[in-house]
Amino acid sequence: MQLVVLGLNHKTAPVEVRERFSLSKEKIREGYLHLREYGELHEAVVLSTCNRNEIYAVVDDATEDVAAIRRFWADLTGNREANDEYFYYFEYETCIRHLFDVAASLDSLVIGEGQILSQVKEAYTIAHAAGATSTVLNTLFHRAIATGKRVRTETRIAYSAVSISYAAVELAREIFGTLENSRALIFGAGRMAELTAENLLGRGVQKIFVANHHFEKAEELAQKFGGEAVDFYQALESADGVDIVVTSTGAPHYVIHPWETQKAMQKRGGRPLVFIDIAVPRDVDPDVNTISGVTVYNIDDLEEVVDEHRQERQKEAQLAAGIVEEEVDSVLDKFQYLSFQPLMARLSGRADKIRRRELRRALGKLPALDETEQKVLDHMSRMIVRKLLRFPMMEINASAGTEREQFYIDAMRSLFKLDYIGEAETADGDTEDHSRYAQQ
Repeated sequence: MQLVVLGLNHKTAPVEVRERFSLSKEKIREGYLHLREYGELHEAVVLSTCNRNEIYAVVDDATEDVAAIRRFWADLTGNREANDEYFYYFEYETCIRHLFDVAASLDSLVIGEGQILSQVKEAYTIAHAAGATSTVLNTLFHRAIATGKRVRTETRIAYSAVSISYAAVELAREIFGTLENSRALIFGAGRMAELTAENLLGRGVQKIFVANHHFEKAEELAQKFGGEAVDFYQALESADGVDIVVTSTGAPHYVIHPWETQKAMQKRGGRPLVFIDIAVPRDVDPDVNTISGVTVYNIDDLEEVVDEHRQERQKEAQLAAGIVEEEVDSVLDKFQYLSFQPLMARLSGRADKIRRRELRRALGKLPALDETEQKVLDHMSRMIVRKLLRFPMMEINASAGTEREQFYIDAMRSLFKLDYIGEAETADGDTEDHSRYAQQ
């Protein structure tokens, strides 16, 4: 079994590429229902955020089974135009370190931001609930989440972090010089929209309008900040006095189109309008940027704003990186024994089955034994099995991670016929070998 990750993020692909692979939670859950159709994929966790889309998987062979992961990816996203230059494919230790960096927010657009840890936890929870994870990914993600929490507890990496919404407002301030006495329209009513409204008001915005598919949610957010809710489909016309439009709806398609924007601009008397689109997939059709007087910025344009604050967090990031390395080493020690666990469990299980069968036969021939005497025999048989297996088990454990590891795996399978499954006990307790060969 080998651990891999296939993905793309804000470092490897622009937003117009990332949005084509963006996935909703519903789509991910649906994909897990079909995971067994990809025989080489034994476990999987899909992580999809505004800045990354990744599939962590457990496969038989990292080199040979990449095709299966790509098939699953293509079927899941409905996008088969996957240009290799945008993707990364990490194996084992590099994969582990990458996930830990992600959970620790060291791989984020905004180093130290807190949202990614909850996103990693949610991605794992969804996969686990769908039965898409087992020993390897359960171990990996539990440790990754613990690493993220440890980084935030033992360093100050989050203290000087800026959020995407804060960066968007800073961008608007740089464009206008000051936001005092300006007006803003926010599309969306989720957590990102709420943080945006909070930051806009903090920078002096006079009034906020809120548009959302569910009008009652728009009203709720608007009331919280003394703003005004407007009809989603008439928002640009209803709020014609705005200077800034920030979009973060999470819709799978554009919600701002050239036609309606052009109409709105005709009523503005030449006053410019700035769109800051922090959604992935994007909310604003790129063609809107061709309209006179309109400027559109997307999430990738925030990087320069974020860079201004990056040095403040560099020292804490170095401390966090040291914690990540400690945790990677720890999980590697744990993983070196995982390859033997199924083998050792099967060997112990077979030995115990034989022990119980022979004990039943012996007790059948000794009907005069009382309960205490039967327990003595049971204990004696358990200890014989345990002591016989003790040294082979120790030798197997000692070979984990060495060049002799595969030799011992093959030898134990061959000597004890551990690759045969589908055995059924006969009436007298013996086993019939149906000779259905197990996959490694």
